[in-house]
Amino acid sequence: MKRRLALLTEIIAPYRIPVFNALAARDDIDLHVIFLSENDPGLRQWPVYKKEIRFSYEVLPAWRRRVGKYNLLVNRGVGAALRRFRPSAVLCGGYNYLASWRAAWWAKSNNVPALLWSESTVNDHRRGRREVEFMKVRFTRLCKAFVAAGKASRDYMIAMGVPPERVFIAPNAVNVEFYAAIARSARQDAAAIRAHHGLPSRYFLCTGRLVPEKGIFDLLAAYAKLEAVERSQIGLVFAGDGASRSQLEERGAAINPGCVRFCGFVHREELAELYALADALVFPTHSDPWGLVVNEAMACGLPIIASEIAGCVPDLVENAENGFVVPSGNVEELARAMRTLLSNPSLAREMGASSALRIQAFTPEACADGFSRAVAFACADPRMGTELEP
Repeated sequence: MKRRLALLTEIIAPYRIPVFNALAARDDIDLHVIFLSENDPGLRQWPVYKKEIRFSYEVLPAWRRRVGKYNLLVNRGVGAALRRFRPSAVLCGGYNYLASWRAAWWAKSNNVPALLWSESTVNDHRRGRREVEFMKVRFTRLCKAFVAAGKASRDYMIAMGVPPERVFIAPNAVNVEFYAAIARSARQDAAAIRAHHGLPSRYFLCTGRLVPEKGIFDLLAAYAKLEAVERSQIGLVFAGDGASRSQLEERGAAINPGCVRFCGFVHREELAELYALADALVFPTHSDPWGLVVNEAMACGLPIIASEIAGCVPDLVENAENGFVVPSGNVEELARAMRTLLSNPSLAREMGASSALRIQAFTPEACADGFSRAVAFACADPRMGTELEP
């Protein structure tokens, strides 16, 4: 019997579409995704790939405002959408939107199990704020099962008091073959792609929003700490945009010798080309619940240098195996890892091959399986009564 799963999530993110497609393709789930907004143009420049969607969905009417660093998103029609679909279970992607609370209360009122899907970790920069922790605990009490993005988010849920048997890992995933295929093609046409993007012959790559919490200034400082002869051999490329770009460009221009390039926002196809020709991905974040750019880079066969703060590290990066894990904010350790890969091309290739092999376990199908197991558990809870029939 198919269980009717209503899944609430913020926007139609391109990296979620393959996961939801895989979930909808299962023979035990009847999926309907309720998006709170099509996109968030004030923060992300992603296009909406509607032609790739293979699942039932709707977008709720929304009002959005950004107040300082807070993102306010208010929806109407949550209850009506749930009544129309008549779900067997309701999965909320986070607790920080009013729509998630409305959905969880609707589920409770209708004797339908609610589930929480979360990426939060012990290193979440919001952790420790009394009001935030209070709201998290209150929301978990409305839920029968929990979906974690990986080991770090699972451990955080358990630390919050969630019984371990109620936590299921649905590993954060991207379309691995999509990125791998573009990377293979790009390496066969490397000269043209370097010319198109204005890339140096060798480079470390950092991709994401250009804001301080991503550790971008640490990375620039680490690059500057390389010996002059080392900087003459390799460049540093930033793919992305953000409030700190002009300041970063100014500091980068002062590094001599050196080659610091800024590609701006790059769509996923061209981003895969940048991964393909890089020596390594550097992800020096100060606060990131996961970091899907690491998945993407590993699919393209890159070694990874990441800070231990990144939520993906316990699952994806094994120190000295497919990259290096460094303390967040430690410029010396970051420079040391970069220098090691620069001076040992054979080691970098071995680590890249290890990344490509390791990421095969983090596919949309593996993520969908985690969702399915969590839903089956929640719906089997005898305290929930019988499921609604379609």
